[in-house]
Amino acid sequence: MGAGIMAGAMNAAAGGGSFLTLPALVYLGVPAVEANASSTVALFPGILASILAYRDDITDLKVVSLRTLLLVSLLGGLTGSLLLLFTTAKAFDSMIPWLLLTGSVAFAVGRRAGSALQRLIRLGPMTMVVSQFLLGVYGGYFGGAVGIMMMAVWGLFGVTDVKAMNATKTLMVGMTNAVAVLCFILVGKVWWPQTAVMLVSAIVGGYGGASIARRIPANYLRMGITAFNFFITAAFFLRAAR
Repeated sequence: MGAGIMAGAMNAAAGGGSFLTLPALVYLGVPAVEANASSTVALFPGILASILAYRDDITDLKVVSLRTLLLVSLLGGLTGSLLLLFTTAKAFDSMIPWLLLTGSVAFAVGRRAGSALQRLIRLGPMTMVVSQFLLGVYGGYFGGAVGIMMMAVWGLFGVTDVKAMNATKTLMVGMTNAVAVLCFILVGKVWWPQTAVMLVSAIVGGYGGASIARRIPANYLRMGITAFNFFITAAFFLRAAR
């Protein structure tokens, strides 16, 4: 239950909740692919709660319409979730440390890298659509720090309103996960006893985290979650080396 509450709060505050739920489920003996699917399902209601909390801040990002971003996020999420279902447990288990590392690095430097690249390049709306689709694929397949990746990518297109981006990325991550959740449930990849406990607790954490995030200094929040993410990543690399 504690893992669900903390993960829901992390997702609402800055992202990275799956860095807690996925390892917790693997530790409980859930196979890697099923653990990732169950983690996605468990965190989904918490994301919905965060969307509700952020509902007044969600807005069109102007470069591409909100409706278009939603559509490509859904298509990307479907593609990513189908890719996961066709990945063997052994292959995905070996990929987990590298996926965690990718997410950890993206969480740690994503926004700064996006700001640096923004000074060097200018991209058009179609590139943003393609980028959002690829982010949706990653979100449906694994999803660690995908919200941070979205905000970093959007920055390349001149989107600078952090408040609007944070609320809108919560909606996009939610829609990406929605189609993945449906796929995972339909094919029976969810371990319900463990998932149900995390699901309920993530709702509490998701709504509470969105409220708390508005009061905690962003730098302290990000530093703490970044350190935690790299700790979990290192633990999984050690696990793979045994």
